Amino acid sequence: MNVVFDFGGVVFRWQPHEFMARLLPHHATGEAAVAALVTEFFQGYSGDWAEFDRGMVDEARLAQRIAWRTGIALPDVQKIIDAVPFELQPVEPMVRLMERLREGGHRLFFLSNMPAPYAQHLETTHEFMRWFEGGVFSSRVQLVKPEPAIFHEAVRRFGAAPNELLFIDDFALNVKAARALGWQAVHCLSAQQVEADLAARGLL
Repeated sequence: MNVVFDFGGVVFRWQPHEFMARLLPHHATGEAAVAALVTEFFQGYSGDWAEFDRGMVDEARLAQRIAWRTGIALPDVQKIIDAVPFELQPVEPMVRLMERLREGGHRLFFLSNMPAPYAQHLETTHEFMRWFEGGVFSSRVQLVKPEPAIFHEAVRRFGAAPNELLFIDDFALNVKAARALGWQAVHCLSAQQVEADLAARGLL
């Protein structure tokens, strides 16, 4: 099987509510304030942040846009942007699961909405990145999930038919988009849940 992993929220920890509250405590005066801060800053990964994912704006321009749009001081915005790659720490149970799949003869790929500087950080920081036979970072193809075009590009690059690809993503819209294009897909809620799903499919 060709198993395709999303990165943020699947292979790498993604907890913006936690790290934004920690890094900007003066904006995090309670759970509701933190939730509003995350929503306003990332815009549900649309808007400014989607353009960053798409590789259409750089970090400096993104910081200016977010500061202008939200009223958050530019140094605080930059602090979050700079911190993100270091907050993307491996989810160790998922890394062990990937290793089991690889040892079992399955091919590993990735399909990730990821800005260019963060993609480079992940590639140069984590040894297990060499386990992937190929992958698609959104910023390098100027396409983002859940757009169908990025899935078509992944099919072309991975050299497999859609029904031969099993996609694992934590964002339900991305899972829905993959299934609509004929991919197999698993909605990731935890490493343990994904492991159970793959075992039920006979992959472990």
